[in-house]
Amino acid sequence: MPERRVKVASKVGLHARPAALVAKAAAAQPVAVSIAKDGGTPVAAGSVLSLMTLGAAHGDEVIITAEGDGAEAAIEAVAELIESDLDA
Repeated sequence: MPERRVKVASKVGLHARPAALVAKAAAAQPVAVSIAKDGGTPVAAGSVLSLMTLGAAHGDEVIITAEGDGAEAAIEAVAELIESDLDA
C-alpha cells in the first residue's frame, strides 16, 4: 500500500478550517484515503471530525495512505494540502 509521510504546515494543525479543506480534497478522491500520526490509528481523511480527533499539531508528522487505482495521485493531492499553510 503506498504511503507518504508529511509534516503539518498549518499553525493550528489539522483543526477547523485546515481539516475541512483536507477532508474535502480527500473525499473527492476515487479511493479512500487514511491519515495517521506516527504509531497511531489511521482515520478517514474524508471526515473533518476524524481529522480533528487525530490531534495533529503544527510540525507533527502524519502518514497518508490509500489503496487501489489512483492511490498515489490521491495521496499526493492530500499531502500537498497538508504541507501547505492553510491558515492564510
